[in-house]
Amino acid sequence: ETCFGALRRELGHSSAEILSFLLQCAEQLPHKIPLYGTLIGLLNLEDEDFVKKIVENTQNSFQDALDSGNCDGIRILMRFLTALMCSKVLQPTSLVVVFETLLSSAAITVDEEKGNPSWQARADFYVICILSCLPWGGAELAEQVPEEIERVLVGIQAYLSIRRHTSDSGLSFFEDDESGGDVEKDFLEDLWERIQVLSSNGWKVESVPRPHLSFEAQLVAGKSHEFGPISCPEQPELPSIISAVAYGKQKHDAELKYPQRMRRLNIFPASKTEDLQPIDRFVVEEYLLDVLLFFNGCRKECAAFMVGLPVPFRYEYLMAETIFSQLLLLPQPPFKPIYYTLVIMDLCKALPGAFPAVVAGAVRALFDKIADLDMECRTRLILWFSHHLSNFQFIWPWEEWAYVLDLPKWAPQRVFVQEVLEREVRLSYWDKIKQSIENAPTLEELLPPKGGPNFKYSGADDQEKTEQEQALSAELSNKVKGRQTAREIILWIEETVYPIHGQEITLSVVIQTLLDIGSKSFTHLITVLERYGQVMAKLCSDQDKQVMLISEVGSYWKNNAQMTAITIDRMMGYRLISNLSIVRWVFSPENIEQFHISDRPWEVLRNAVSKTYNRITDLRKEISSLKKSVVSAEEAASKAKADLEAAESKLTLVEGEPVLGENPTKLKHLKSVAEKTKEETVSMHDSLEAKEALFARALDENEVLFLSLYKNFSNVLMERLPDASRDGTLQSLKSVNGDSMAVDIEEPSTMEVDDENERPKKSQSNGGKTTNGYNVREKEQWCLSTLGYVKAFSRQYASEIWPHIEKLDAEVFTEDAHPLFRKAVYSGLRRLSNEL
Repeated sequence: ETCFGALRRELGHSSAEILSFLLQCAEQLPHKIPLYGTLIGLLNLEDEDFVKKIVENTQNSFQDALDSGNCDGIRILMRFLTALMCSKVLQPTSLVVVFETLLSSAAITVDEEKGNPSWQARADFYVICILSCLPWGGAELAEQVPEEIERVLVGIQAYLSIRRHTSDSGLSFFEDDESGGDVEKDFLEDLWERIQVLSSNGWKVESVPRPHLSFEAQLVAGKSHEFGPISCPEQPELPSIISAVAYGKQKHDAELKYPQRMRRLNIFPASKTEDLQPIDRFVVEEYLLDVLLFFNGCRKECAAFMVGLPVPFRYEYLMAETIFSQLLLLPQPPFKPIYYTLVIMDLCKALPGAFPAVVAGAVRALFDKIADLDMECRTRLILWFSHHLSNFQFIWPWEEWAYVLDLPKWAPQRVFVQEVLEREVRLSYWDKIKQSIENAPTLEELLPPKGGPNFKYSGADDQEKTEQEQALSAELSNKVKGRQTAREIILWIEETVYPIHGQEITLSVVIQTLLDIGSKSFTHLITVLERYGQVMAKLCSDQDKQVMLISEVGSYWKNNAQMTAITIDRMMGYRLISNLSIVRWVFSPENIEQFHISDRPWEVLRNAVSKTYNRITDLRKEISSLKKSVVSAEEAASKAKADLEAAESKLTLVEGEPVLGENPTKLKHLKSVAEKTKEETVSMHDSLEAKEALFARALDENEVLFLSLYKNFSNVLMERLPDASRDGTLQSLKSVNGDSMAVDIEEPSTMEVDDENERPKKSQSNGGKTTNGYNVREKEQWCLSTLGYVKAFSRQYASEIWPHIEKLDAEVFTEDAHPLFRKAVYSGLRRLSNEL
């Protein structure tokens, strides 16, 4: 009422600003939409024309959102329309028409004959938008237009009967047993069930405020406006040749444009959230996701709004599950992981009595299930947890997890603790982290080595290097200190070193010495690479030598995984080594043996593939920008040409001689402008052609990279996976001792007891394994981990893999490839299983 009073006073002279602010508030604070809807309903009693403009603006924004595929815009504006209908601003029939327009488009899309079922992601999204409006306006619709809303619900039921159930196995947080993978309800089916329960409960929702009810008697007097017609964009045409690959490519494009907003990560036992009605869980998740969306970049405000939602019950556990579900969302979270890290920190500070214990409970529950957590999720969890602890003095009851030392070195829980400690050392220093685990001193065994560089030519007693090699290293070091140029050093190597000592020793001495000079800091490393990169490039001109170069880096920094990764990444940035040589090094025997016990080789591989991917993404953006510039330049050139022609046409004849009708200076200027714009157009075209040539080359390089990567994966897996004719499931690789996902989540050790003194010293539930040992043998664990990474790489770079899929199918994903390898790739790419 206070807000309405203030707005009414200002309406006469600031209506444009108020209209803009109201729409902004509704779009950016969607959990307050019922309040803004009621406010607009009250304004409608004062100034119908003003509110009519709001409805028209909303219609234009809604049509724009539909045309551009702006998912958040479509979803939030539909909720806003529902609130306007509740406040008698919008006619209920108009809202039903919007629903039916979207529903009709969805039904046509999934129709095998008239539509394009590969775009089901868009059709599902439209139906989810309709269903997600009903908690906000279902009661009013059922009261005012019962037959029409019933018709919409019958239409949704019919849609659900013809759409294809979407299996999320490729995007699942956990590696479920394949046999039950498709039985579980997908997101749309689950939401439909929740809405049916809501309908049978008389549309009562605790979590949606209904302020319009307090003003119902007044609002009825307002004029209900009509909502203009809207149209859904046509679905893309079917490919000219219909094939599984063509379908898969379109399906991937659709899922990229209309991604599923969330996947539920059920961390806590049902007892923590069972008081909630099914629909309340959905509504609170919507609120939390909206706050995360609109306050990305404003962490303090985000945390403040998250703890102050308009709901009459506590929801800390649901809040933690929702944030973790976004942090671990596959294929990638909507925002950078650091954002969620900061929000969790701020929530711990905002709710010091409740939220830290909830976060700790979530970590324990995920740790218990770590053996079945997707490899990408595992990596993200390690990075988040180590960063989170670094902001809370690295305090954690490590004694609870000390038992991991009794597990084999390949047990996922042991590897998790080891990787968290390694990342903590990166964020602090070794002695500090050793001190942080003083309650479980035996865990020191899992800390990374304390030693610094491992320089072969340091002259230490245990280094069995000849004095000659050490002398060469010292000589090179003196040359660098004496500021000799790269060219002078190359001459010295070619004339003095190489002929006598041969390739291997020369390469080892030069690389190790230069790395040692650059080892003091990141800046030293960059300086060495910039100044003496040519020396390395000359020595390592082909792929074999580049692999030797990377091996020297690995050997020099064998005690520091971070510096290994940074140095290789920088060398790739300076084009001293290629991504193919990095792939070859990662799949060298000494690294293959670490695939299941260390993140070290995977970090290097991730960096190499990401760098290649980022180059292509940057080129795409540059080409798109240049195309726009070319169009602008052509328009400017044609305008200048037209102006010049118009001026020249004004030449007049006097006594048979042409005389300028225009000012000669102006004509000269127009000629100059026309020539200049023409030159600019030509220059732009040349730049575009050059970039497109670079892009074509980058795509070819990408194809070679993925062929090499998958061939290596296929080869190493074929050597170690069981015979393809035997039971080809992931489950068969796991322990025979029962269900590997079984977690006794009712146990007080993980959830119920938050008091330090009552907590048992070790978690008894070890991902379904006994605490005495991990039942999966090393070979099987190696296969499970490597298949997990195959799936993660396929999923993360799916957009770059699909364009080359025919070549990969022909050369790598053939019938000879192991079924479990192909299954992992297909799962990551979300190719349908019947394409196997």
